[in-house]
Amino acid sequence: MGKVTVCVAVVCGVAVTAAAAVVIHRKMKKSGKWVKAMEIVKEFEESCRTPISKLKQVADAMTVEMHAGLASEGGSKLKMLITYVDSLPTGDEKGLFYALDLGGTNFRVLRVLLGGKDGGILKQQFKEVSIPPNKMTGSSAALFDYIAAELAKFVAQEEDDFKSTSGRPRELGFTFSFPVMQTSIASGTLLRWTKGFSIDETVGQDVVAELTKALERQGLEMRVSALVNDTVGTLAGGKYANNDVVVAVILGTGSNAAYVERAQAIPKWHGLLPKSGEMVINMEWGNFRSSHLPLTEYDQALDAESLNPGEQIYEKVISGMYLGEIFRRVLCRMAKEAFFGDIDPPKLKEPFILGTPVMSAMHHDTSPDLKVVANNLKDILEISNTSLKMRKVIVQLCDIVATRGARLSAAGLLGILKKMGRDTIKEGEKQKTVIAMDGGLYEHYEEYRNSLENCLKELLGEEVFKTIKIEHSNDGSGIGAALLNASHSQYLEDES
Repeated sequence: MGKVTVCVAVVCGVAVTAAAAVVIHRKMKKSGKWVKAMEIVKEFEESCRTPISKLKQVADAMTVEMHAGLASEGGSKLKMLITYVDSLPTGDEKGLFYALDLGGTNFRVLRVLLGGKDGGILKQQFKEVSIPPNKMTGSSAALFDYIAAELAKFVAQEEDDFKSTSGRPRELGFTFSFPVMQTSIASGTLLRWTKGFSIDETVGQDVVAELTKALERQGLEMRVSALVNDTVGTLAGGKYANNDVVVAVILGTGSNAAYVERAQAIPKWHGLLPKSGEMVINMEWGNFRSSHLPLTEYDQALDAESLNPGEQIYEKVISGMYLGEIFRRVLCRMAKEAFFGDIDPPKLKEPFILGTPVMSAMHHDTSPDLKVVANNLKDILEISNTSLKMRKVIVQLCDIVATRGARLSAAGLLGILKKMGRDTIKEGEKQKTVIAMDGGLYEHYEEYRNSLENCLKELLGEEVFKTIKIEHSNDGSGIGAALLNASHSQYLEDES
């Protein structure tokens, strides 16, 4: 009978066979990696914590920066831009009004027919046009001629029931969502291009004058009556639908806020006080920063590698452009140090490959085996065979990133309400404050939206929260420009 050799190893003081030792070693290695993964999650969760005490500090810092930005140009990280919009739509506006909404690689032209107090918006039409890449980097004349030509085509298709019987020239509200130093309600100098546009000769020029020259070259008689940005447009659209709207916030790819301020509370305003006694302020709140913001190593790395390091810090933790990227960076570290062992998924190294819509879909996955998570990992990152345990951690990461962003947005809102004196109830006053919200992040990311609203309620308390209402103001930027066109029409006096 031949000899049988049995190799014996000692593991944790117990004698076992070599084969069993290999299995135990693998399990220990695996459990060690899992412990490491949990450490990374716990550390990240701890760094993202937003207790109410911290959020109130963020809100107070926002209010302080608002005061500083209203006091002097460059006095704050918040630009607090004077918009020259001193009268928002009332609902009494009547007639045909056009709008042009230029905010990215597409632009829209719109027309609305307003029916006055009881009529509201009687009819509206719009057309979306994409801008050829060569027009985004060519000459100023080429870009504005292209836009004016498309606008002229749209006007030529005006149906009989839209036609104005007054015989007066048409007017245009112009939503221009790029950094502009406004000099009046219908003029503003371009500070810099963003979003892939790069036409040096336009910088420092009045964009309304550039558009007006292009309209003249087309033989189109049309006067620009209002130059606004998308957040101010959302405020106008919200106000038209509900007279109690005093704040507008966009939570989409980027983020911004605008609100109605008392003209006397703007020390840097040196002109005559407007008749209304009010002025809409475009905060450019994405550029807010404070030592109270809970920033992690992942946020700092994202900022350092961004196109605008040190800028738009608040936007980088709350907006749709960045939430998915923060999540990817955490996942990247987990992949390297814990999850995938020797496999290093190359796709995961691609910046911005995980957009916020993907993160939202995984966060909202209610299937028992988290199939949506598994499919997204497989289709986008080419990572297959993930365990349910791992998929649950991925949903947890989505929750940490979205919750922090939503709660910090709520803190920003509290800062605005504090500045306006609407964070408390004054005795004997029936106060109602409506916030108009727009943007894909707010509209489509339900967990984010719910977290924001619940947090605002927590910050304000039950009683005050009852006086606050958040309304979704869909397509505010386009309709809002047409409405501001109406409320700033040079023919308003003729109709009164």
